[in-house]
Amino acid sequence: MPDLPEKPDAILLDIEGVLYIQGEAIEGAPETLNRLREIAGRIRLVTNTSSVSRNEVIKRVRRAGFDISDEELLTPAAMAVRYCREKGFSKVNLMVARSLREDLEEIDVVGTDEKADAIVLGDLGPMFSAETLSHAFRQMMDGAELIALQHNRYWRREDGLVLDVGAFSAALEYAAETEAVVVGKPSRDFFRMALADLGVEPGTAVMVGDDIEGDVGGGLGAGIASVLVRTGKYEAEKVAESGIEPTATIDSINDLPGLLA
Repeated sequence: MPDLPEKPDAILLDIEGVLYIQGEAIEGAPETLNRLREIAGRIRLVTNTSSVSRNEVIKRVRRAGFDISDEELLTPAAMAVRYCREKGFSKVNLMVARSLREDLEEIDVVGTDEKADAIVLGDLGPMFSAETLSHAFRQMMDGAELIALQHNRYWRREDGLVLDVGAFSAALEYAAETEAVVVGKPSRDFFRMALADLGVEPGTAVMVGDDIEGDVGGGLGAGIASVLVRTGKYEAEKVAESGIEPTATIDSINDLPGLLA
C-alpha cells in the first residue's frame, strides 16, 4: 500500500461528498481547501460527474464558496474525447445528458439506430430505460465499443442513494459479454492523466474521496496514497465489504491538513 508522502507535491480531491453535498459546502471546507494549497501547492479536483458540463461543474463549485481556477478541474469527458481520437472512431453514439455534449463536441455523432464505432455512456438520469439500453445493446452486438465515462455503482441524491452509470454499464457488459473501457475513476488512465497534468509522480500525491471503490480503490491502483472521508456516500458497511484498505480514514476534509502536517 502506498504510504502518505511526508510533504505531498499534489492533492487530488473528489468533489461531491468531499467538498460539498448537493451544492452545499461541507462546513469549513472552502477554508480547508486554501490551507491544502499551502501544504501541497498543486490541487486537482477529479470528478466522475457525467451529467453536466465541465463549465457547469466549475460554476457549482464556485457557487458553493470555493475559490478554484478552471484548470484545476478534471473530468472523464476529456479522456473520452482523447480515447476516441486515438482509436480513430468516426461514428459514436453519445448516451449522455444534453448538458454534457459541449464537452464532447470533437466527437462525430450518430443516432441510436445507426451503426456505431463506439458508445459513450454517461449519466442519462430519468432517460435511462430498458429501451435506451436495448438500443445500445444492439449497437454493441453490431461491433460498437462501450466507453463508460465512469463506473460508480451509485451516488447519493437528496432523496437517497440512486443507481449510477456503473450499474447500467454493467448491464450492457453482461448482456453483450464484453467489458467497457472506463475513462473515469477508478480507471488507472484517469489518475495517470491527472498526475501528468500536474507533472508529479504517484508516490508524491494524495487522493481524497468518499467512494471506497472509485476514489480510494482507483487511487491505490494507480500507486497513490488514498484517504477516505466519512462524508457523502461513505458507509462503514460498504467499506468493510469492499476489502479495500485506505491509506487513512478521516471524518472530513477538514481533518486532512492535520493528517498531512
